[in-house]
Amino acid sequence: MTTAIIADDEDLPRKDLRRMLNDLWPELDIIAECEHGADALEAIHQHHPDIAFLDIRMPGMTGLDVANATKGRCHAVFTTAYDNHALEAFSAGAIDYLLKPISRERLVDAIARLKARLEVKATPTDLSSLMQELDKRLRPQNVERIRWISASVGDTIKMFPIDKILFFTSDEKYTRVVCTDDEAHVRKPLKEIIEGLDPEVFWQIHRSVVVRADAIAKAHRDELGKVTVELRGSKEVLKVSQAYAWRFKPM
Repeated sequence: MTTAIIADDEDLPRKDLRRMLNDLWPELDIIAECEHGADALEAIHQHHPDIAFLDIRMPGMTGLDVANATKGRCHAVFTTAYDNHALEAFSAGAIDYLLKPISRERLVDAIARLKARLEVKATPTDLSSLMQELDKRLRPQNVERIRWISASVGDTIKMFPIDKILFFTSDEKYTRVVCTDDEAHVRKPLKEIIEGLDPEVFWQIHRSVVVRADAIAKAHRDELGKVTVELRGSKEVLKVSQAYAWRFKPM
């Protein structure tokens, strides 16, 4: 039996896709529905589905991140509300996407292509370069970049210029801002800070960690395949989640 997961942070599109798949492909076993990218990644590792229907933009770990972390494990079909101009990066026939609201006719075509690939046991496409291109195209344009981070420490307000910051880490309430010689906590969530950072300068390596790329001294992969990084100017060792380990593959 062919198996699949659906990942979308919005309830209605997720339920609509499941309903249409049940109608158009009743033999398909949908073994998990996920609201977040991290849940989708876990479901893929646990259930080994043949297909993953992934929303391109989910908070935290996106569908692009999940596809990068699981390439070769299953066939990816992306769902998105973005227009066709942004989707020109999809190479013809390499992978499929469904534009929201998903039409019945478009889903019929996608199912036919998936069945054809599964029938000939086609290897899922390595999406690394494609994902990077899509990520660039789908970034918000003309975003005002953060130049300073201000943090209250008692009666003092510390000012951290963005070009001095080594990394950010977050917990449920605060974001920790770390430089070579100082650090502080701010109340702004990391996901909001990320929106104002240049993604070429700062890399997200975990749902709760963002680092300055040119401060990375080395990455280490242990016997279990888990990756950590060390930064110049810091003694801390930072964990890299599976979703972002692709950044540290040798060239």
